Amino acid sequence: MGQSRVVQEQEATRPLREDIRFLGGILGDTIRDHEGPEVFDLIERVRIEAFRVRREEVERSAVADMLDGTPTEVALPLIRAFSYFVLLANLAEDIQRDRRRAAHVAAGEPPQDSSLAATYDKLDAADLDGTSVAEQLTDALVSPVITAHPTETRRRTVFDVQAKITALMRLRRRLEPGDPGYDDTELRIRREVLTLWRTALIRLARLRIQDEISVGLRYYDLTLYDVIPAINAEVRAALRSRWPDVDLLERPILRPGSWIGGDRDGNPYVTAEVVHTAAEQAAAYAFGRYLGELVELEKSLSQSARLVRVSPAVAALAEAGYDDPAVFADEPYRRALHAIRARLSATARRALDRLPDNGLTTDAAPYPTPQAVLDDLDAIDASVRASGDALLADDRLAALRHAVETFGFHLQGLDMRQNSEVHEQVVAELLAWSGAHQDYASLSEAERVDLLATELRTRRPLLGPNARLSELAAKELGVLGAAKDVIDTFGAAAVPNYIISMCTSVSDMLEAALLLKEAGILDPGTPDGSPHSPVGIVPLFETIEDLGAGAATLAAALEVPVYRDLVAAAGMRQEVMLGYSDSNKDGGYLAANWALYRAELDLVEVARKSGIRLRLFHGRGGTVGRGGGRSYDAILAQPAGAVRGSLRLTEQGEVIAAKYSESGAAHRNLESLIAGTLESTLLDVEGLGDDAEPAYELLDDLATRARAAYAHLVHDTPGFVEYFRQSTPVAEVGDLNIGSRPASRKPTNSVSDLRAIPWVMAWSQARVMLPGWYGTGTALEDWVGDDPARLARLTDLYRRWPFLRTVLSNLAQVMAKSDLDIAARYADLVDDEHLRDTIFGMIREEHARTIRMYKAVTGHDELLSDNPSLAESIHNRFPYLEPLNQLQVDLLRRLRGGDDSELVKRGILLTMNGLATALRNSG
Repeated sequence: MGQSRVVQEQEATRPLREDIRFLGGILGDTIRDHEGPEVFDLIERVRIEAFRVRREEVERSAVADMLDGTPTEVALPLIRAFSYFVLLANLAEDIQRDRRRAAHVAAGEPPQDSSLAATYDKLDAADLDGTSVAEQLTDALVSPVITAHPTETRRRTVFDVQAKITALMRLRRRLEPGDPGYDDTELRIRREVLTLWRTALIRLARLRIQDEISVGLRYYDLTLYDVIPAINAEVRAALRSRWPDVDLLERPILRPGSWIGGDRDGNPYVTAEVVHTAAEQAAAYAFGRYLGELVELEKSLSQSARLVRVSPAVAALAEAGYDDPAVFADEPYRRALHAIRARLSATARRALDRLPDNGLTTDAAPYPTPQAVLDDLDAIDASVRASGDALLADDRLAALRHAVETFGFHLQGLDMRQNSEVHEQVVAELLAWSGAHQDYASLSEAERVDLLATELRTRRPLLGPNARLSELAAKELGVLGAAKDVIDTFGAAAVPNYIISMCTSVSDMLEAALLLKEAGILDPGTPDGSPHSPVGIVPLFETIEDLGAGAATLAAALEVPVYRDLVAAAGMRQEVMLGYSDSNKDGGYLAANWALYRAELDLVEVARKSGIRLRLFHGRGGTVGRGGGRSYDAILAQPAGAVRGSLRLTEQGEVIAAKYSESGAAHRNLESLIAGTLESTLLDVEGLGDDAEPAYELLDDLATRARAAYAHLVHDTPGFVEYFRQSTPVAEVGDLNIGSRPASRKPTNSVSDLRAIPWVMAWSQARVMLPGWYGTGTALEDWVGDDPARLARLTDLYRRWPFLRTVLSNLAQVMAKSDLDIAARYADLVDDEHLRDTIFGMIREEHARTIRMYKAVTGHDELLSDNPSLAESIHNRFPYLEPLNQLQVDLLRRLRGGDDSELVKRGILLTMNGLATALRNSG
């Protein structure tokens, strides 16, 4: 049986191996033709030796010995070659995954978990009450938020060429040798591989925010504009068919967001102008797509009034169509669509001060709201269906209706974010200028809350037109003024949230509210009325201490009458954001994950007692050390009551490209978000029952032990920061030109002030992956001791509890990508031998301990026993990492030894790019 399974697996992976050999062969031919046989032969020798290292046929030093001292001008094509080998192997793996999914469907096997089909089966089996479902899904929302943390290291050109090769490889698989087009397809693939080889891998200049805005909008062109409305329509239809007697999903469940251009926490380049640019470019994209679709609909809805009868509403629309009554005189739908296009053109011109593509120069009245556009499109839809032409209505017209309903005039909600320290400084200045209080910083927390609450009740602004402000205050108020303009122009959904980084108190929340009031966004109401704000105030709890105190902070805020009134005006909806990155950097992997879970439990209890509807916003990164991992599993791992139909999460860096650059992948990933949300909301997925509190207490204990072990290394060991800076390329991460944000919040060498992206990326490059596991092994080993009953208890929880299963599965994934033999080469970069031996010794011991305890608790023989696809991926790709890591260490040694030539620096950045591509996460 076992041998048969091995044979089946080998046969299933045969196309993948063939694709990798084929693409690798073309890349090799390209290198030989353009770099010469000597370079090609060296690359081949290194490649063969790296694979021999993987098969344990030779010592690891074999590759290092081949590469040590390689002239920089020779090292550069080596680095580029192995970077592209990895990229093409990734491409082949993605195709293989699609191939396996198709085979799964073709075989008639049950739908896989994380698909909506599987979720619908589970909901059907649960026999749920429609009224309860409707209540749970009130104001349902699933919102992936593209953030301004772009760790995607591939340039757009490289990314686009990779997409072309993917499409050509799929075409090639459908052809046979001798078929028309077979040879031409290979020729086209060779052409694209040559384009890759001739394209520089790294940027010469750092991305600007304007570039990031354009990159973010690119994904709407690639997939999101078409895929999101289609999923919304499908989910609504599926749920209403199951519970037809209740109103479900009055609004689209899937609504995207963005931080790009609104997130100014630590980013000095976000200005009022940038806010305007981000919102206007998004709106221009939406208007342009709508107008283009209306042009196409005019072509397709050509029904003649001599053959069909139209509704009075459509007839009235047709009367407002073309100025010349002879144009399409007997084709009312074309005339009606022209009238809609004229009004939408006027709307776009009023909002953008220009006409998008396909716009009409017209004096038609603009639409006041997206719903007004939708009303006209719905009238056409109803008339077409009444004529028995539903097939026509279900095509472009349905797609446009769903798009307008989903995206409105704004396309995506632009969140605003700033650090609480900045708010405090600006509020203190405004209060002093107005005479309300001269020394706000000296006040106690209670005094601050009283003062701020009083100011929020008055309509009097703090500033007059002649106020003289510091540069900081002027900039902050300018940004908020721009947000007010955006809301007035595109609607409240255009700027839905104001997020407070490092929120630690009620006054932090009220300070943000006061700034919104000063900008004219928050209306304090009349003396007899209640305050209201179209922008929700969202505290972000980031450190482990802040997560622990988050529920108490929220409860205290809700006790302040003016804040409670604001929440009531928003339908009793309160959003809270949870930070994964800083909590991990603060307390380590296990402690951070448990702090997040505990925070959610406490927040759910506050929501229950206070009567609010809680929405959690998860600030997850791409790597496990920053909350990464499969989104579906992460959603199911939330505590009971934490989802309730609503979920927002950040999508960052290389994860955005991996999930949303291709329609099939985008559909699957967005579907999995909704599937997880529906299951977590409507089903009991935690599965602990009466065992919940004992399980929570056990994790309290484990988290305390894990945090202590992590702190002993990261915070308490003398010289740790020096070790980190010397043994990783963290100093060079800032030169990679992967985003507009500085690498640190402040000009400091402190780990606490370093951003999570370079912290995680540096450990990943050095193959330690420390943020994704350190401390967990000690916690498990100390708690279990020599007691087999305790080990059995953990094993039982692992099997029953999605939280623990997901935490350990993600840990195994990140540890499988670590390699402490390679990490030892990086450790050799540390000058102080005693420091090097001490800290790397601690890392090596904890690494072995963690693997040992993972296997003991889970019962798995290997780290990736539960993830064969990743095991296969590592098997295929990781030999290509060997030379990249070895060359990076060598080049870092040269740079730090005084060779700061441009070629050495470029070589280091190229290795970082290649390793990030190979590891498929970078920060």
